[in-house]
Amino acid sequence: MAKYKDKVDLYDDRGKLIEKDVPLDAISPLNNAAIKRTISLTKRTIAVNLEGIEKGLKTGQVGNLHVPGRDMDLAVVANADKLKKRIMDAIKVSKNDDSSVEIMADGKRMVVTVPSVRLDAGCEYTNGFTCVAAAVTEAIIDQFDVNMFEASMVKAAVWGRYPQSCNMLGSNLKSILDIPQLNEGTGYALRNIMSNHIVMLTGRNAMNAAALSSIYETTAAFEMGDAIGNFERQHLLSLAIQGLNANNLVYSWIKENGKTGTVGTVVQSMVGAALDDKVIKKGKKFPSGFVEYVTNDFPLWNAYVSAGLLAAICINIGAARAAQGIPSTVLYYNDLVEHETSLPGTDYGRAMGTSVGMSFFSHSIYGGGGPGLFHGNHVVTRHAKGTVNPVIAAGCALDAGTQYFSAENTSLLLKEVFGEIDVFKNPLKMVGKEAKKLKEQGA
Repeated sequence: MAKYKDKVDLYDDRGKLIEKDVPLDAISPLNNAAIKRTISLTKRTIAVNLEGIEKGLKTGQVGNLHVPGRDMDLAVVANADKLKKRIMDAIKVSKNDDSSVEIMADGKRMVVTVPSVRLDAGCEYTNGFTCVAAAVTEAIIDQFDVNMFEASMVKAAVWGRYPQSCNMLGSNLKSILDIPQLNEGTGYALRNIMSNHIVMLTGRNAMNAAALSSIYETTAAFEMGDAIGNFERQHLLSLAIQGLNANNLVYSWIKENGKTGTVGTVVQSMVGAALDDKVIKKGKKFPSGFVEYVTNDFPLWNAYVSAGLLAAICINIGAARAAQGIPSTVLYYNDLVEHETSLPGTDYGRAMGTSVGMSFFSHSIYGGGGPGLFHGNHVVTRHAKGTVNPVIAAGCALDAGTQYFSAENTSLLLKEVFGEIDVFKNPLKMVGKEAKKLKEQGA
């Protein structure tokens, strides 16, 4: 029996209906198979830059350091097929497990997926990275019969400067996740993914970028204890209505305001829909003529106002094709909402507060690197959990190259290696498909 009475209609990024009357529980990270697969692959899949390893060894430049006299000329790329077999033999646990090794770009790239049982047998998600790093190192040493005096260079070309540097500085392996030592608190691993990474994983599709970011943010909320008890429904509603375009609200508001609309007209669309759907109603009228609005369902109101924020970002940043306006759009959308309704803005005001700091740190007096480098683990953007990072990702997907640190500059490898994996590229459709199955099973 479903835990919550709420049901939603799920739509894709083109406003096409996927399934009607889906129980809210069916899009939960605890139940939805597509979300579970997204998180599993995020932990288990590692990109290996074989070309980078070969060049590093040939020039003696490993771990972002130049080591004169220690260069090695190994045909790593040409032997990618042989290395693949060695790596597969090293990581595989059983004949039919879910491990895989794929070669890409004529041997220059490799994507390795560690079997789930290795993650299950440990307690840290770093098992994916360390397993692949060790397997690649051993495979190269064995394939080219590297002696004990030169083996340390191979290790440095693969692992980077670890353990001198805990963050694998200069490594030729890339994971979607960062190392635990860089997480700001318990359960923050899935929030520590740059917006630019998400932009590349979804192929610069704004609504799918918002969806994937929302999936990571919501799953992190469960992991850090934020989506427990009274707060679970709030996070699921925000995931559904903002992140997954439930009831086609985000798409319809973007379409309604796409040609001549502004942030202000998006607020009008959102408030009008909230009134029509009886999420809010008119309350006291003051002598000035101002009418306040009230609600009996704050989690649902928060989901509506969060969905409106995503629509406002798509309208404003889409018009400018410049991500610099993301913080100010977040700020003034919510400012307009609060003045119009007397109700709290996105994430009960935390989004507005977050945007002030983000504006300062991204491109104001402080300078910085642009919105694409931010994530939910950042000291500035960590405060509004679940509802701000999805709109940052969407806005960066709409940027037309104005950021100094563009997504192609920081995260192109993620697109090349992970960009065709269905749950990363099309999360709206994949989550909707699995939610439909759960509905049919009586979830």
